[in-house]
Amino acid sequence: MTFGIDDLPVRDELRGKSPYGAPQLDVPVRLNTNENPYPLPDALVERIAERVREAARDLNRYPDRDAVELRTKLAEYLTNTSGHPLDVRNVWAANGSNEVIQQLLQTFGGPGRTAIGFEPSYSMHGLIARGTGTGWISGPRHEDFTIDVPAAKKAIAGHRPDVVFVTTPNNPTGNAVPAETVLALYEAAQAAKPSMVVVDEAYIEFSHGASLLPLLDGRPNLVVSRTMSKAFGAAGLRLGYLAAHPAVVDAVQLVRLPYHLSAVTQATALAALEHTDTLLKYVEQLKTERDRLVAELRAIGYEVTESDANFVQFGRFTDSHATWRKILDRGVLVRDNGVPGWLRVTAGTPEENDAFLDAVREVKKEQHT
Repeated sequence: MTFGIDDLPVRDELRGKSPYGAPQLDVPVRLNTNENPYPLPDALVERIAERVREAARDLNRYPDRDAVELRTKLAEYLTNTSGHPLDVRNVWAANGSNEVIQQLLQTFGGPGRTAIGFEPSYSMHGLIARGTGTGWISGPRHEDFTIDVPAAKKAIAGHRPDVVFVTTPNNPTGNAVPAETVLALYEAAQAAKPSMVVVDEAYIEFSHGASLLPLLDGRPNLVVSRTMSKAFGAAGLRLGYLAAHPAVVDAVQLVRLPYHLSAVTQATALAALEHTDTLLKYVEQLKTERDRLVAELRAIGYEVTESDANFVQFGRFTDSHATWRKILDRGVLVRDNGVPGWLRVTAGTPEENDAFLDAVREVKKEQHT
């Protein structure tokens, strides 16, 4: 008799669930995980090596527990790119935006409390909610994947959640959320509880529009989360951060693990922030490629959701997983997120995107013969 996970005294709300993950298959073109396809420039690699070498001399000591230098530089980056003044007191950093989300839910969610998100959206919001014992509520969207504001306000008033998640640009659909929508949901959330509203801007550097950081003014229960994984091309770094009222930064430190950001992580992130201008040029290239994918997919005959991210959702398919397999058979890996009738492709290099477009042209032709 084999012993498995079902034989362990696992919490009831975790039973039958699957861990987050995307296929990691050895194929010529991988466009399924929203990574930046461009390797870090040599000058940055050298600077990382220098900073890590310096940090290595003190690895017998614990790192800066509060990551003050890193948070200061992140605040400068946010101020320079958004025009909204922030300082070290407004910024907190952790191991990827997922740990930021986890710390927020540990602080403001937990047993007996609830969080709401508007699905389809980033699935880790719900998974981390369950992992922290927070009840999860799936909120409404329109057929075009925009948030149904009247229905969302009604859901917030009825459920009175402790945490509200808004993802912009939204993953996996790619569409941005207007500032007026976030303001309407924030006001509804404050009237209902009040509760925390978390704006997940993991892909904001790729957006046609501006960051919602200026909305932080006068709204102490609003949080904006970010990541260095996408625009900075540093998915392997695992560095996420948030901007909020200093009281929020103080609050999440109640649940952070001691010395949670290693000296090596801090050193690497600081090096990357020294090369912001170069890295953001890659972002501009990817935005051009993303827009090309949208135009080409529509020309081929696919339906495409408007995208402000570094990926594109396209369809519609009678059997999206079967279509995913047909594209994979042609050496290109895209993402089947489980949104009925749709698939998602990450904007890659021009050559990778050409290979993807060739594959979906063949699939479309095959489906019509």
